Amino acid sequence: MPHQILGLHHVTATVDAAQSDLDFCLDLLGMRLVKKAVNFDNHHVYHFYYGTERGAPGTIWTTFPYQGHGVRVGEKGAGQVVATAFSVPAGSLEFWRARLHTHGIVTSDLQTRFGDEVLRFDDPSGLWFEFVASDRDARTPWTGTGVTDAHAIRGLHGVTMMVRALEPTLALMTGVLGYAVVDQAGDRLRVAAGGDAPGHLIDIVVDPEADAAINGVGTVHHVAMAIATPEEQLALRHDLLSRGVQVTEVRDRCYFESIYFRVPGGVLFEVATVQPGFTVDEDLAVLGQGLKLPPWEEPARASIEAHLAPVVYR
Repeated sequence: MPHQILGLHHVTATVDAAQSDLDFCLDLLGMRLVKKAVNFDNHHVYHFYYGTERGAPGTIWTTFPYQGHGVRVGEKGAGQVVATAFSVPAGSLEFWRARLHTHGIVTSDLQTRFGDEVLRFDDPSGLWFEFVASDRDARTPWTGTGVTDAHAIRGLHGVTMMVRALEPTLALMTGVLGYAVVDQAGDRLRVAAGGDAPGHLIDIVVDPEADAAINGVGTVHHVAMAIATPEEQLALRHDLLSRGVQVTEVRDRCYFESIYFRVPGGVLFEVATVQPGFTVDEDLAVLGQGLKLPPWEEPARASIEAHLAPVVYR
């Protein structure tokens, strides 16, 4: 029996400069910084979490700013999430087109996708972003920096991942993770878990001739799905192991617990718990204001702060 994935949890990417990432996501896109932390694998690199007020699962975009750390520019391709889509209200794309153009961001209107209008653009690091205009998203947005409720991002809409062959990846997603096929157009197959509204969607694009992706600046590192409880997460882990899937131990990420594995097509998946959430170490009103370290890193706080790039944000 498939496990109960609730929908998307977050998407994590490697970006260039910390300050330009903050400026783009906060001042231009109008997101909220819900946590300023460090990369658990390299505590001299920030880990920024952006989202709506609480950083609810399905609204979270996270970045590792690796400027100055010798990380190459990545290449998008097979075995990777190649585009991240954010949900905005129907009728809001004209606002976003004008706002992005004012800040020198080139946009392109894509063909209507599964009935929704799509606006594509790049972030400063070369990540492929999309705004999908939807009238099916009732989530409450974060508003600010000139973005009102009528236009504000509701959260993630979905992601597009590229594989060379569909069936092995689709079999794992539908047979184990509980995804269902909800639509198809050409070489693009849409699957959903926990419902088919924005925040629950993954598009799989099949290209047998695609070059293999190379991780680096300007590429998505992984996509995370939400699961309700640690017990369900453990049951999924045991199921994956029994099927021969290489999956990590459960890792404490302070704001959720995670397991990681690759689907047959090569894309790195994370399954993260809903709890404890981002208010476990900061009050809701001041989320993202202070540098938050895991307890085991606190003794090294002075050294960590000395090696992090200085940033300014509201």
